[in-house]
Amino acid sequence: MNDPNGLVFADGVYHLFYQYHPDGLTWGPMHWGHATSRDLLHWDEQPIALYPDDLGMIFSGSIVIDHDNTSGLGHNGKTAWVAIFTHHDPLKEKAGGNVHQYQSIAYSLDDGVSWTKYAGNPVLPNPGIKDFRDPKVFWHDDTRRWVMSLAAGDRILFYSSPDLKNWALESEFDGFDIATGNVVECPDLVVLDFEGRKRGVLIVSLVTDAPNGGSGTRYVVGDFDGYRFVAEHDDVRWLDHGPDNYAGVTFHNSGDQLLLIGWMSNWAYAQAVPTAPWRSAMTLPRELRLVMMDGKAVLSQSVPSVFDGQTSLDENWPSDLTAVWREAGGTLNLCLKAENQPSFELTLSNDIGDRMVIGFDAMEQHYYIDRRNAGQNSFSPDFPIRAAAPRVGVGNGTDIKLYFDKGSVELFADNGTTTMTCLNFPRADYTSVELQSFVLPVNGRLTSAPL
Repeated sequence: MNDPNGLVFADGVYHLFYQYHPDGLTWGPMHWGHATSRDLLHWDEQPIALYPDDLGMIFSGSIVIDHDNTSGLGHNGKTAWVAIFTHHDPLKEKAGGNVHQYQSIAYSLDDGVSWTKYAGNPVLPNPGIKDFRDPKVFWHDDTRRWVMSLAAGDRILFYSSPDLKNWALESEFDGFDIATGNVVECPDLVVLDFEGRKRGVLIVSLVTDAPNGGSGTRYVVGDFDGYRFVAEHDDVRWLDHGPDNYAGVTFHNSGDQLLLIGWMSNWAYAQAVPTAPWRSAMTLPRELRLVMMDGKAVLSQSVPSVFDGQTSLDENWPSDLTAVWREAGGTLNLCLKAENQPSFELTLSNDIGDRMVIGFDAMEQHYYIDRRNAGQNSFSPDFPIRAAAPRVGVGNGTDIKLYFDKGSVELFADNGTTTMTCLNFPRADYTSVELQSFVLPVNGRLTSAPL
């Protein structure tokens, strides 16, 4: 599995569709898998939603609920869910040229259980752009029409439609300043009310050149009037500084709660990680909001409260860290708080020498996750790294939330304005946890507790 697609919330159920190759552990003929949840924590796998056909494989896209039946696809009192996705024709690609990707739609009248592909596909033919994919669609209230963000090489194209079938090009945004040969993928434009006006947040994923190597996801804050996007800053902002958060998109129809899920991997080694019979997973859901920091509107991310830990600790904390870790069985959520930003390290280890280190360097003012000695890493030279993330803003103390699973850690620091997601593959479960502080001021203290 890779990119999340068609995230949608309806009638108390979260739907996660995703890029899926059902017949192998590596990338292959792409389908849309489907999973559902009522709490974002417990998920049930559903039957495959979309299969390849004569027009090609089913690449990434999105789903909208057409409440007003603008498409005319709803009937007999049933509301149509409309999937907008990229068809990728491998035969046309092999033959050469740049017209092998185009946009199509499918619809469901039973809340995403079964799907019918539209007879008039493709609804948006390729104008001659090699990388022309990953449509993310939302309803724009002010202009009363659908808006599509589409990845096109090194830029994003914005289209509009009254009915999800007929699309007109409105504008493009190319303010990414990326290296020649790199391309953007999986765009997502969301509009938020913030500080008395509407702001657009454009999220895009880059195939290469992320801050810690390989692929990664950036975002830009600006204004969107339904026709064009104008950035309000020129500094580069990463949604996640860790190596393993890519292609994240938000849920449709989730109301005031703006939720994003990403693919927890990196194209530098995604097809080689040492897992079987499964390969790849998604990040935890993240609730997005804008906050003002140093006069700038920046994204803040937090994990829904359903993931908070329930363990209670006595006053001996943090001396009980190892005992709590062992009791939790390798899945644990921690909150670390410190006064005056001391440097510190949290080290997970086992009896065979695997060590993963998570810390904060007060001198360099960055967080880091060091997995160079954290177990299996010979499958790729790009995997054994010490990933670092600079602080977005400096406050009065250090505030870190950590979410551990068997082979991953997700870090949220400084009110969620700095995040890191990092895979690791220890050869045996971690059995020991040590928290150590360095250069702690005399009047300072480092405390920790379950979320």
